[in-house]
Amino acid sequence: MDETFSEPERNELQTELLYVVKGLKGQVLNRDSLSVGIEWKKALPEVKHVKADSKTKEEGLKKVCQEMTNCQLCPLGKTRKNLVFGVGNPEAKIVFVGEAPGADEDEQGLPFVGRAGQLLTDIIVKGMKLERKNVYICNILKCRPPGNRNPLPDEINKCEPFLKKQLQIISPKIICALGTFAAHTLLKTDIPISALRGRFHSYEGIKLMPTYHPAYLLRNQSAKKPVWEDVQMIMKEAKL
Repeated sequence: MDETFSEPERNELQTELLYVVKGLKGQVLNRDSLSVGIEWKKALPEVKHVKADSKTKEEGLKKVCQEMTNCQLCPLGKTRKNLVFGVGNPEAKIVFVGEAPGADEDEQGLPFVGRAGQLLTDIIVKGMKLERKNVYICNILKCRPPGNRNPLPDEINKCEPFLKKQLQIISPKIICALGTFAAHTLLKTDIPISALRGRFHSYEGIKLMPTYHPAYLLRNQSAKKPVWEDVQMIMKEAKL
């Protein structure tokens, strides 16, 4: 016997089905919710991690940096003052990945040296009881977007392979993705950072903790507590 639905019932059913489909897509995009990761975007080629000593890793990072010295793959190569490749220990257990250089970073050629950088330093030094030189710090983009605007998709696509090489060379135990763009780029998802943070995800076999960007903390003091919770989970996992 066929069932007939009134117009309001049909609309309600369509709304419920749409909600279910969106929820399912969100779960698939978040690869940690499934035993087999499924990518909605084309993945970059996988490269095997190679165990190496500090000198070999340092030389590997220098080589990648040299590859980028005259990079003109996107327009940011023409507008930057300095390439901001990354800094820290090639054998770091923890790598912090941010969004893009700002004005201070562009001027000095070093990541996280402005106000947000000072806050990150406080988290590392005062909170984690580590020296900044013992971790590694870099960004998704290696060149400053004009006016500190958000990174564009094409800029991320052009720069991500270099970041990928950095992470493969260092092969850290934990990656801390600072902010939406870092988390979305590495995890290939569009799930809000507020839903991603607070638990570990996986990036090519490396544990990844998304958390709020230090610049966000400067504008939202209330976010400091959840960031500290995320940092404590990183410390526990890294056995610090």
